[in-house]
Amino acid sequence: MGLLERLRKEWFIAGIALVIAAARLEPAVGVKGGPLKPEITVTYIAVSAIFFNSGLSLKTEELTSALTHVKLHLFVQIFTLVFFPTAIWLFLQLLSITPINEWLLKGLQTVGCMPPPVSSAVILTKAVGGNEGIVITPLLLLLFIVRRYIKDWLERKKPPFGTISSCVLLMIIYTTFCDTFANPNIDLDKFSLIVIVFIIFSVQMSFMFLTFLFSTRDDSGFTPADTVAIVFCSTHKSLTLGIPMLKIVFAGYEHLSLISVPLLIYHPAQILLGSLLVPTIKSWMVSRQKALKLTRQPKVPVKV
Repeated sequence: MGLLERLRKEWFIAGIALVIAAARLEPAVGVKGGPLKPEITVTYIAVSAIFFNSGLSLKTEELTSALTHVKLHLFVQIFTLVFFPTAIWLFLQLLSITPINEWLLKGLQTVGCMPPPVSSAVILTKAVGGNEGIVITPLLLLLFIVRRYIKDWLERKKPPFGTISSCVLLMIIYTTFCDTFANPNIDLDKFSLIVIVFIIFSVQMSFMFLTFLFSTRDDSGFTPADTVAIVFCSTHKSLTLGIPMLKIVFAGYEHLSLISVPLLIYHPAQILLGSLLVPTIKSWMVSRQKALKLTRQPKVPVKV
């Protein structure tokens, strides 16, 4: 794959690096009170646009089919919203005695509390016939109502929801880091950053392996396709929804960008690991499905 083709495919990750670099070069453009007026354009318009766009992109008419996958749905929700943040919290009790930047550790805890990404949920919904749990977010209820009235238009035009959300998200990331680089009191040491990167990759691989073990047990009741959904949905975290949430929850915090760093690292890390594991997981799923199909075929009696 050529460099240009690779950049077109991974343009969002490249965009994150570019907007952070731009914020470093000229932070005055995106700070509060600056030309972009982020206290208005980001806090009210961009954040609202992200949630509105995410809600429109979800096919609520498929909610009925999701009810047939209650066990799968519960497993994903309990793991990602209960086990994941609890395990991270316990781990952070050990890390708190190390010299790692405390705000990066707080950011790691926020990663654990994030929901799965909408994009992955939609893709996996098509694969297993279920529906990921973003429907529990109260802020999206109004969006579901709106979608009902313009559903035909959405199906016909197929707006690029993912691209729109990503572009708006880049603006939010840019203004967040403008505030950071404009603050002379904030300092991020390289040791903390390197350790956090290592921790994030380790957490993802460990949790993917753990969910795989749980969902492939003989008494689990999950199919190979269910396992694929569980491995990715349970361990992935949403950057698209996460950054706006942090912008709201930590509004006014001078260390907001440091808190956001672990989530910014987690996103490309999950894409990288996912891309590397897709061929292996797909091969396992196909072979496992064939094996199960053979075991379920009735045996033909042999005539003597």
